[in-house]
Amino acid sequence: MHTVDLFEQATKLARQLGYTVRFEWLEGAGGGGCEFGGQKWIFVDLSLSAAEQLGQVLDAIRHDAAAEPLIQTPALRRVLSQRKAA
Repeated sequence: MHTVDLFEQATKLARQLGYTVRFEWLEGAGGGGCEFGGQKWIFVDLSLSAAEQLGQVLDAIRHDAAAEPLIQTPALRRVLSQRKAA
């Protein structure tokens, strides 16, 4: 499956898990998941490649125990488990 398709699936899942997903130009200086003010956030760095942006979202949602039952495609399940094992 194409990286952009996986990215769309991952961001959709993140939103279902209660994350607010923000797209910011961070010049490679950061990004990823965090929690503040009682809200879960994922900052996606627009200066990164599509694969790196996907990695930022995956890194945030793979640690969320509520994600497992919500994963809707085998491709997303596979990429989450592959990156988790790496």
